[in-house]
Amino acid sequence: MTSETLCPVLVGTSGYSYTEWVDSGFYPQGTRTPEMLNIYARSFPIVELNYTWYQMVRAEAISRMISKAPEEFLFAAKLTRTLTHERDRNWQQEVKKYREGIRPLQRQLTVILIQLPSSFDWSRNNRYYLAHLLDSLHGFPLAVEFRHVSWVRDSVFAELEKRHVTLVTVDAPPVRGLFPCLDVVTNPDLFFVRFHGRNKQGWQSENIQKKFDYCYTDEELQQWNEQYLNPLRRNADRGVVFFNNHVRAQAPANGKFFQEMLLQ
Repeated sequence: MTSETLCPVLVGTSGYSYTEWVDSGFYPQGTRTPEMLNIYARSFPIVELNYTWYQMVRAEAISRMISKAPEEFLFAAKLTRTLTHERDRNWQQEVKKYREGIRPLQRQLTVILIQLPSSFDWSRNNRYYLAHLLDSLHGFPLAVEFRHVSWVRDSVFAELEKRHVTLVTVDAPPVRGLFPCLDVVTNPDLFFVRFHGRNKQGWQSENIQKKFDYCYTDEELQQWNEQYLNPLRRNADRGVVFFNNHVRAQAPANGKFFQEMLLQ
């Protein structure tokens, strides 16, 4: 990838199975949950699976989901919360379950997202755990989203680069202690962007509906493209961008604009 080349970018949303998206007009009235993925795939080429964070992924469920999407459709999958937010001494068994459950998705799997909580700071125990977690998921394409500002270190970026692990670029409210938005590429194969919205008051409330209730303006997305996306695109072979501001179908609305902006 030369400095003059901008790599291709796939745009999608974080999750797709939201009943409120029917009321908001993204899905036609009367759309049932099993029908959503096929309809979603008419607008976007990729989706980030959120449900794999809330519950352990199962091979049978993954296989059924794949059957509802076009063959060329792609996925990113979040690592389950029992390995990021609620881990215990038996976490190795959880990794084994996850590896087995996600296996049917491997052909269409772009990356596994390891989203770490804001309490996961740059402590010795956390560094030790993350290193072992990355080792245990060897063989899968991986991306790490830090929420704590203490991970902003060249040594961290160098270690991710050495491991060929993607550092997630996040757009979020300017909250004290939160990992900032950076255009750092640690894996030349793939960069990964997540738009969380900029609802600072909602973010601090920890209420999910308030936290991700934000609609980006066209100007904000155009400015972000120039300031952050273009530098990322010059240093990677491919990129994925997901909108996580799902409330009232703001994510697909912003995602569609972003796709059109990139085409222009």
